[in-house]
Amino acid sequence: MKRTWKRILAALLCVVLAASALSTAAYAADGADLRLAIASDLHFNFPREEIAGPEIGRIDDPLFWYANRRAAMEDESGFIIDAFLRACAAGDCDYVLIAGDLADSGRSLREEHEAVAAKLAAFERESGKQVFVIDGNHDLGAGDSATKMQDFKEIYADFGYDRALTVRENDCSYTADLGEKYRLIALDSCDYTKSTEDGMTLDKLRFVRAEAAKAKQDGRQPIVMMHHNLLDHMPMQRIVSRNFIVRFHRTTAELFADWGVRVVISGHEHCGDTTVFTSALGNKIYDFAITSLTMYPLSYMTMTFTDDAIRYDSVPVEKLDTDALQNAVRGYSDDQIDAMNADLNAYAKGFLKKGVEYRLWLSLTLEKMGVKESDLYYGAANAVFSRLNELLRMPLYGDDSLQALGKEYNIDIPDSGYANAWDLATELVSMHYAGEEHYTLESAEVTLLLRAVNLILHDDLAQFNDAVLLKGANKLLKKTGGEGIAEELTKLGCRVFGPVTAGEFFLLALASPFLYEFAFDADGVNDNHGTIEGYAVRDPARNTAGKARTFFAALRVWFENLLLIVTRCVRLPF
Repeated sequence: MKRTWKRILAALLCVVLAASALSTAAYAADGADLRLAIASDLHFNFPREEIAGPEIGRIDDPLFWYANRRAAMEDESGFIIDAFLRACAAGDCDYVLIAGDLADSGRSLREEHEAVAAKLAAFERESGKQVFVIDGNHDLGAGDSATKMQDFKEIYADFGYDRALTVRENDCSYTADLGEKYRLIALDSCDYTKSTEDGMTLDKLRFVRAEAAKAKQDGRQPIVMMHHNLLDHMPMQRIVSRNFIVRFHRTTAELFADWGVRVVISGHEHCGDTTVFTSALGNKIYDFAITSLTMYPLSYMTMTFTDDAIRYDSVPVEKLDTDALQNAVRGYSDDQIDAMNADLNAYAKGFLKKGVEYRLWLSLTLEKMGVKESDLYYGAANAVFSRLNELLRMPLYGDDSLQALGKEYNIDIPDSGYANAWDLATELVSMHYAGEEHYTLESAEVTLLLRAVNLILHDDLAQFNDAVLLKGANKLLKKTGGEGIAEELTKLGCRVFGPVTAGEFFLLALASPFLYEFAFDADGVNDNHGTIEGYAVRDPARNTAGKARTFFAALRVWFENLLLIVTRCVRLPF
C-alpha cells in the first residue's frame, strides 16, 4: 500500500514538474519580461434609472437622442469597465494600470470611487493580477471636496499603495516594482484646487529624478504613469489645450529622457496618440496618451516589454453585457441594444459624434454666450448664429443643399458620403480621439471641410450684412423686386474674382502646417499599434540624426503646403 502511494505521489510530482517546465519554456519562447494592460479616464458614473435626453435642446436621432455634451457613455460606463476587466482577467497581462479619472464626479461623490474600487477588488481576487492606479483631475480636490488626497489613498489602498516602495506624503505619487526588471513611478500631476490644470512642481520633478536613479541602482528600468500629457498630442497643445499637458513640457521631457525614462503613460486628453521626443543628448522618450475607456473608441492599450523592444497595441472593448445593462437602466429600444450587440465600437462612434455636435451647438447658442434680448447687439448676434446653425445642419447634397448654395458663390462642394457639415466636422473630431489621423491637405475630407467653411463664412457674413447693416436699404430694394444687397454683391464678387482672394490664400498657406498637423499625424510614430526600442537599446547618435531628419521633413512639408496653396492663386512662371 505504501509503495502504491509513493508511486502516485511520484507520478503527481512528475506532472507538476513537467507542467512547470512547459510553462517556463512557453515564457522563454515568448521572451516577454513584462505585459501590461493600460486604461485611462474610466469616468465611472452611477447609471440613471432611465436614459433621458439633454435638458437644453434636443438631439434628433433615433439611436443617440440621449447623448450628452461630454460625448461619454455615462449610463454604460460601469458595464464598459466590467467588460475591460473581464478581458484583462482572460488575457495574458501581468498587471493592469489606470492613469487617472477613475470616477467622473469623484471630487464630490466618494461613492463613485468606492464602486470602482469594489470592481477592482473583485478583479484582483478572481484573476490574481495586481492593479495600479494614479489620480486624475476628476478624482479628488481640496477644500470642501468629498474626496481629498488621503481619501483617495485610503479607497485605493490595495491598488498600488499596498505594494509601494515609496509614497509621497503631500500628494498621491508612489513607486512600485513591476516584474523583475521594471519600476513604476506613479506621478500625481494634478492641482487639487483647479479643475483641469496640471500641478507639476519642481519638487515632483526631483521625486522622479531620485526614484529613477534608485531604479537604476536596483537594476530596474523606470516607467512613469501620470494623468496629464508629457508631450504634444495636437499642434501647439500647450497653447490650444494648455490644461491637458504639463507646464514646461519640453524641458520636462528633456529631463525625463536623460534620467532614463523611456515610456510615459498618460491620459486626460481622451485621445489615442503616441508621440516621441529626443533630448539634446540623444535620449528618446515616448508619451502614450491613452483614450478614455468609456468614450469612443472604447479602447485600452496592451504593452509587452523585452530588453530590445516594446510592443504596444490598442484593443477595443467589443462586447457589453447588454442584458445586465437593460436590467439596470430602463429606456433602451430594441434598435439601440441590437446596434450595441452588432458593433459596439460603431455605436460608440455614433454616440460621440452626436455628443460633440450637441456640445458645439450649445456653444453657438445666444443663451450659452450670455446674450439677452435686451442687449443692443442681440439682433446682429441672432442673425449670425441662426444662419450659422442653419448652414451647419443643411444637407451637403440635393435640393436646398450646401452644394447647390456653393454654385451661387462659385464654390465647388465635392461629392462625398457625408450628410452635412456637422457630420464631416464630427468625423474629423472622432479621428483625433481614435488616433491614426491620416488626412492630408489634399484629401477629400480636408478639401471638403475648407470649402464648406469658406462657403459658410461667405454666406453668413452676407446674410448678417443684409439683416443688420443694410436692413433699411434692403426693405426699399425688395419693394422693387430686388434681393439682399450684400448677398448679391458677395455672389457676384465670387463669380468674377473667385471665392478666395490672393491674401486669403496666403494666410491659409501660412496656417497650413498647423491645419496639416491636426488632420495628419506626421511624427512618424504609429499611434495605436507598433514597436519601439526597448530600454536596453541606446544609440544617442542615431537618435539625434533621426531628430534632425524629422525636423527637416516637417520643414519640407511646411514649404510644400505653402507652395501648393500659393500656386493655386498666383500663376508663377514655372
